[in-house]
Amino acid sequence: MSGYFNYRNHRSYSKYRNEKVYLDGIKFDSNRECQRYIELKTMLNAGLIKDLELQKRFVLQDGYEMQGKKIRPITYVADFVYFDIEKNKTVVEDVKGMRTDVYKMKKKMFEYRYQIPITEI
Repeated sequence: MSGYFNYRNHRSYSKYRNEKVYLDGIKFDSNRECQRYIELKTMLNAGLIKDLELQKRFVLQDGYEMQGKKIRPITYVADFVYFDIEKNKTVVEDVKGMRTDVYKMKKKMFEYRYQIPITEI
Protein backbone atom coordinates (compact mmCIF):
# COMPACT_ATOMS: atom_id res chain seq x y z
CA MET A 1 0.00 0.00 0.00
CA SER A 2 1.78 3.16 -1.16
CA GLY A 3 1.80 6.18 1.13
CA TYR A 4 0.54 4.18 4.12
CA PHE A 5 1.91 5.31 7.48
CA ASN A 6 1.73 2.96 10.45
CA TYR A 7 0.99 5.24 13.43
CA ARG A 8 1.23 2.37 15.90
CA ASN A 9 4.98 2.00 15.34
CA HIS A 10 5.66 5.73 15.08
CA ARG A 11 7.80 7.16 17.86
CA SER A 12 6.82 10.59 19.11
CA TYR A 13 9.58 13.11 19.64
CA SER A 14 9.44 16.71 20.71
CA LYS A 15 10.60 19.61 18.61
CA TYR A 16 14.17 19.14 19.86
CA ARG A 17 14.14 15.32 19.53
CA ASN A 18 14.07 14.58 23.27
CA GLU A 19 11.85 11.78 24.55
CA LYS A 20 9.49 12.19 27.50
CA VAL A 21 10.50 10.10 30.52
CA TYR A 22 8.33 9.03 33.47
CA LEU A 23 9.59 8.37 37.01
CA ASP A 24 7.74 8.41 40.36
CA GLY A 25 4.57 9.36 38.46
CA ILE A 26 6.26 12.51 37.12
CA LYS A 27 6.68 13.29 33.43
CA PHE A 28 10.08 14.77 32.52
CA ASP A 29 10.84 16.50 29.23
CA SER A 30 14.09 14.60 28.79
CA ASN A 31 16.26 11.84 30.18
CA ARG A 32 18.75 14.50 31.38
CA GLU A 33 16.04 16.20 33.41
CA CYS A 34 15.02 12.84 34.92
CA GLN A 35 18.63 12.05 35.83
CA ARG A 36 18.99 15.44 37.52
CA TYR A 37 15.81 14.74 39.51
CA ILE A 38 17.35 11.47 40.75
CA GLU A 39 20.51 13.36 41.83
CA LEU A 40 18.49 16.03 43.63
CA LYS A 41 16.30 13.43 45.33
CA THR A 42 19.46 11.74 46.64
CA MET A 43 20.73 15.11 47.92
CA LEU A 44 17.33 15.75 49.54
CA ASN A 45 17.39 12.38 51.31
CA ALA A 46 20.97 13.05 52.47
CA GLY A 47 19.92 16.36 54.02
CA LEU A 48 22.05 18.50 51.69
CA ILE A 49 19.08 20.35 50.23
CA LYS A 50 15.47 20.99 51.26
CA ASP A 51 12.19 22.32 49.82
CA LEU A 52 12.67 20.70 46.40
CA GLU A 53 10.05 21.91 43.92
CA LEU A 54 9.56 20.77 40.32
CA GLN A 55 8.23 22.90 37.48
CA LYS A 56 7.82 26.00 39.63
CA ARG A 57 6.15 28.89 37.82
CA PHE A 58 7.44 32.46 38.27
CA VAL A 59 5.69 35.59 36.99
CA LEU A 60 8.07 37.77 34.97
CA GLN A 61 5.51 40.39 33.99
CA ASP A 62 2.02 40.68 35.40
CA GLY A 63 -0.98 40.35 33.14
CA TYR A 64 -2.95 43.47 32.33
CA GLU A 65 -5.90 44.76 30.37
CA MET A 66 -5.66 47.05 27.36
CA GLN A 67 -8.61 48.39 25.39
CA GLY A 68 -10.87 45.75 26.94
CA LYS A 69 -8.55 42.89 26.00
CA LYS A 70 -6.91 40.79 28.71
CA ILE A 71 -3.19 40.26 28.19
CA ARG A 72 -1.80 37.19 29.95
CA PRO A 73 1.24 37.44 32.23
CA ILE A 74 4.67 36.39 31.01
CA THR A 75 5.89 33.45 33.07
CA TYR A 76 8.97 31.29 33.41
CA VAL A 77 8.81 27.67 34.59
CA ALA A 78 11.97 26.45 36.34
CA ASP A 79 12.74 22.73 36.16
CA PHE A 80 13.92 22.61 39.79
CA VAL A 81 13.96 25.00 42.75
CA TYR A 82 15.46 24.06 46.11
CA PHE A 83 17.27 25.45 49.12
CA ASP A 84 20.96 24.51 49.36
CA ILE A 85 21.62 24.09 53.08
CA GLU A 86 25.44 24.31 52.86
CA LYS A 87 25.41 27.48 50.72
CA ASN A 88 22.38 28.87 52.59
CA LYS A 89 20.64 30.02 49.41
CA THR A 90 17.82 29.21 47.01
CA VAL A 91 18.88 27.54 43.77
CA VAL A 92 16.93 27.69 40.51
CA GLU A 93 17.92 25.10 37.90
CA ASP A 94 17.00 24.61 34.29
CA VAL A 95 18.11 21.49 32.40
CA LYS A 96 18.95 22.87 28.98
CA GLY A 97 19.60 21.16 25.73
CA MET A 98 18.73 24.04 23.43
CA ARG A 99 19.03 27.66 24.56
CA THR A 100 16.27 29.30 22.53
CA ASP A 101 15.97 33.06 22.08
CA VAL A 102 12.78 33.02 24.19
CA TYR A 103 14.60 31.20 26.99
CA LYS A 104 17.50 33.68 26.89
CA MET A 105 15.08 36.60 27.19
CA LYS A 106 13.10 34.98 30.03
CA LYS A 107 16.34 34.16 31.85
CA LYS A 108 17.33 37.83 31.82
CA MET A 109 13.87 38.91 32.96
CA PHE A 110 13.86 36.32 35.76
CA GLU A 111 17.31 37.20 37.06
CA TYR A 112 16.50 40.93 37.00
CA ARG A 113 13.17 40.55 38.82
CA TYR A 114 14.13 37.90 41.39
CA GLN A 115 17.89 38.55 41.73
CA ILE A 116 18.58 34.79 41.64
CA PRO A 117 20.83 33.35 38.92
CA ILE A 118 19.49 30.41 36.91
CA THR A 119 21.88 27.47 37.00
CA GLU A 120 21.86 25.68 33.66
CA ILE A 121 22.47 21.94 33.82
